[in-house]
Amino acid sequence: MPTHPLRVTIWNEYVHERRDESVRRIYPDGMHRPIADALRRELGAGVTIRIATLDEPEHGLTEEALAGTDVLTWWGHSAHDRVSEEVVERVHARVLDGMGIVVLHSGHHSKIFRRLMGTTCSLRWRSDPGGEREVVWTVAPGHPIAAGVPQPIVIPHQEMYGEFFDIPQPDELVFISTFEGGEVFRGGCCYRRGAGRVFYFSPGDQEYPVYHQAEIQKVIANAVAWCAGIAASNDPPARREGNAPRGWFIEAGSPAQTR
Repeated sequence: MPTHPLRVTIWNEYVHERRDESVRRIYPDGMHRPIADALRRELGAGVTIRIATLDEPEHGLTEEALAGTDVLTWWGHSAHDRVSEEVVERVHARVLDGMGIVVLHSGHHSKIFRRLMGTTCSLRWRSDPGGEREVVWTVAPGHPIAAGVPQPIVIPHQEMYGEFFDIPQPDELVFISTFEGGEVFRGGCCYRRGAGRVFYFSPGDQEYPVYHQAEIQKVIANAVAWCAGIAASNDPPARREGNAPRGWFIEAGSPAQTR
């Protein structure tokens, strides 16, 4: 547990936002901006944040930068192969030494996540035009990462990720997702690697405003706190029982009703 302000490095590939107009319209300042804003809002004055991107020297992940990082978040997609093996080795060593890492969406196929998992981390996927509704269900309501998170989270438009997801059995499974096409996915997975904590969270395709959604921001902030070892316990009673009419989790007038 850090004895200083929580130091977070947000690593973003930062390719799509500069290359693709459709993504730039959603994230004009990069996907890292709403994540950084959310961490400041949710974690308060006790957090310091730096941004690192692929095209910086050493991808912004120098020995000095990582030594000053308690938790690293990672989003990558189209340029996994451009991440240097030296940097991957450096990040891996820091995780084993105690740095936490939160891997987001297509980061499942990043070199660092596959190195930490020891598997292919491959999965089924579908990117239909306009996406499809994803419903994120909390299956460990007492876990700190689920604190203050609604049950369920409804994402109106998102890329489909489905099983089989080639990962080791999670130490703790916090969230599973269901999709309109019928697929399910283990989308909120906790691991411990050496002295470090790892959390994988699947929502966040670049073509949709998922990281502007407050519930998703809350999960990421909780995950950062858990990876840092500073998350408070989360054991209040939760709504877990009762008759549930079809569609009870979709609010009247919600965009989710249209899909």
